[in-house]
Amino acid sequence: MDVIEWISKQVVLYWDILKYLLPAVPWTILITICSFALALVLGLIIGVSRISKNKWVAWLAGTYINVIRGVPLLVQIFFIYFGLGGILNLDRFMAGVMAVGICYSSYLAEIFRSGIEAISLGQHEAAQSLGMTRFQTLRHVILPQSMRIVLPPTANEFIASLKDSSLVSIIGMRELTRAGREYYSQYFVDFQTWFVVGLIYLAMTITLSKVVKYLEKVYSVKGFGSQKV
Repeated sequence: MDVIEWISKQVVLYWDILKYLLPAVPWTILITICSFALALVLGLIIGVSRISKNKWVAWLAGTYINVIRGVPLLVQIFFIYFGLGGILNLDRFMAGVMAVGICYSSYLAEIFRSGIEAISLGQHEAAQSLGMTRFQTLRHVILPQSMRIVLPPTANEFIASLKDSSLVSIIGMRELTRAGREYYSQYFVDFQTWFVVGLIYLAMTITLSKVVKYLEKVYSVKGFGSQKV
């Protein structure tokens, strides 16, 4: 009877924790999507600049990548929120999105650069022989073919950014990790709280992994999977 009572209490406790945490999940997802959208745009620009024929542009892009990679994400969050945030009047959400987005843009830049350079030189020459400019070649020939190459590592970075979004809780943004800390501080339930937090993150990452595999199959069907570039 004692065992049954203990189990029932645990079920009630876990359910109470879950109900408390779930409202914070959409914020975690929103932070991840917005920050990664920023990372994609910046990453593509920096990645293309990295292989620019202009040595100064390439140097600046390389310096950007090295500097951003060399500074921990947590420090970047503090710098943007307490530094730039005061100048640009950024709230917690915008500061968190900018910090995570800028951080991951440095990794995506190298992914995009590798994907572009993986396309054979013949593709560039063929496009130029048709009278295409460098920008047209990149847009219509190179980037579409490099999609299959960059998709898996880009998806991995997206999943990693979902987990790293938890660091935004340090500046008071109420996402999943922050909600877990609040619940713990109110009820002093440690193991169960973080166990549920971990399960929610695990559920989201597994779901994203399934979506990525589906997208890889879709691009493979469209012809990217069978071509050698």
